[in-house]
Amino acid sequence: MRAVKQVSGQPLDGKYIQFTQPTSRFYKKAAAFVLRAVGKHSPQLAQAVVDCGALDALVACLEEFDPGVKEAAAWALGNIARHNGELSQAVVDAGAVPLLVLCIQEPELALKRIAASALSDVSKHSPELAQTVVDAGAIAHLAQMILNPDTKLKRQVFSALGQISKHSVDLAEMVVEAEVFPAALACLKDPDEYVRKNVTTLIREVAKHTPELSQLIVNAGGVATVIDSVGESQGNVRLPGIMMLGYVAAHSENLAMAVIVSKGVPQLAICLVEESEDHIKAATAWALGQIGRHSPEHARAVAAANVLPRLLRLYTDTESSEDLQLKTKKALKSILQKCTYLPALEPLLHEAPSDILKHVVGQFSKVLPHDSKARRLFVTSGGLKKVQEIKAEPGSLLQENINSINSCYPEEIVRYYSPGYSEILLERVEAYQPT
Repeated sequence: MRAVKQVSGQPLDGKYIQFTQPTSRFYKKAAAFVLRAVGKHSPQLAQAVVDCGALDALVACLEEFDPGVKEAAAWALGNIARHNGELSQAVVDAGAVPLLVLCIQEPELALKRIAASALSDVSKHSPELAQTVVDAGAIAHLAQMILNPDTKLKRQVFSALGQISKHSVDLAEMVVEAEVFPAALACLKDPDEYVRKNVTTLIREVAKHTPELSQLIVNAGGVATVIDSVGESQGNVRLPGIMMLGYVAAHSENLAMAVIVSKGVPQLAICLVEESEDHIKAATAWALGQIGRHSPEHARAVAAANVLPRLLRLYTDTESSEDLQLKTKKALKSILQKCTYLPALEPLLHEAPSDILKHVVGQFSKVLPHDSKARRLFVTSGGLKKVQEIKAEPGSLLQENINSINSCYPEEIVRYYSPGYSEILLERVEAYQPT
């Protein structure tokens, strides 16, 4: 490979690059190190490395006998490919992918790590680039390294498999067919948090595509294992697990019930309290909405975990980000529209703004006409009194629901709990003349 010298004070482009022709592997490693250091910072600098003709030389280094030279070249290629699809395509067009796949089969751990990382960087940008990696036979060799004891290698292996899986059903099915599961689930107990995060990301990317792939994860025990992992993690490490539970639950009632049965809702409720980052709370709210939106039974499981008041507080908090407010509003709406568990709904009558209150009142208007015990409790708990205090626009859906609730009670009871009725009674007392 040609070692690169940058003329002092001049930009790195074809006009100002000078080359020498050393044969020593040390020069090749040093030159690849320089190219790696330049290319990692930005797409513009990486493009400058490509424009000076470095890719062919780096790919040639992947065929060198010395593993150190291969490692340095693979690292530089990965740093170029990571920036965007165009640069990644340039790396592919230079013929790097088949040689990177050969590199992950070498015995040297450091070379395996860097080559797997480079394949991950190539795969992440588009289905076509990921397909190129798959066509080179990468999946089978990556799958064989899942249970390798080296922590850093496992990080890169799971990252690469996740980047391949995320693009399409077909690619995810190819990863599954390599018998990645259930072996990968064992790595959710790994002491390294980045291994756990990348495993969970892989599971998320597979599960999100179809109910069948989600069911496969459920059958392998993946939901319960991910829930345990979420409970043992903090911050961004638990984010892929939270999202995975939401994706699984979104597919069908049965899959959402699998999340509930595995005690996913209480764990998500804990995340809603513990996490300080808005984007993690937003993902948690979204996942809870996906679980609770299917049926009254699903909604009750979510409501019973005391999630609704927490979601409401996040929605009304002026400090919450716009995305968090949007996600909590959608989650509240989807859960409330199915929820018939009135003890969980009643606190919201006193706290919810009008755009949420209409859904709460709507659920009472559906349940109370058919449940005499609930009607009695609604009076004694102060719910009926609160409903009379709501100021609704005439003819609005909220007013219609209030009228529907009022029709469940005798007229004198409704009047008794209406605002100002006590003053009317007092006036009658004052005006009363005993005989």
